[in-house]
Amino acid sequence: MEKPEKSAIPSILLILLWGYTGLDKLIRWDASRKAFHNQTFPAELAEILAFAVPISELLIALLLLFSVSRWWGYLSSILLLTVFTTYVGLIWVGAFPRVPCNCAGILESLGWVEHFWLNCFMILLSIIGLYVTKKTGQEKALSHPKKLH
Repeated sequence: MEKPEKSAIPSILLILLWGYTGLDKLIRWDASRKAFHNQTFPAELAEILAFAVPISELLIALLLLFSVSRWWGYLSSILLLTVFTTYVGLIWVGAFPRVPCNCAGILESLGWVEHFWLNCFMILLSIIGLYVTKKTGQEKALSHPKKLH
């Protein structure tokens, strides 16, 4: 069995994160939906997000699974994690009138501060993956130039 390349480590960790959180929200649908409705945004938005977030998380995991779409998976990870981190940061600093509950399975045991720093780490991991993917893509292009006819 081949050892995975070092460049695969960020994608593996992010696939585990997105796969777990997306599946957890679908498996525990009622609790997840209630958790979205317990957040500080309007009920209509909560209902949309209850569907959109787990589907987005699973789609990102799929993008990261294949080398042809991995760059888009990293970019999507950065975007979604930045949104999540901003929201968690706003909760952490008391920007909302009440503190909503967490809604991410095993990550529920994390406090808002720990959740914030975990998200920051995952953003950094996504940026590293994006950089490595772009760099290896450029190296492959240089080592296999297209023939002109």
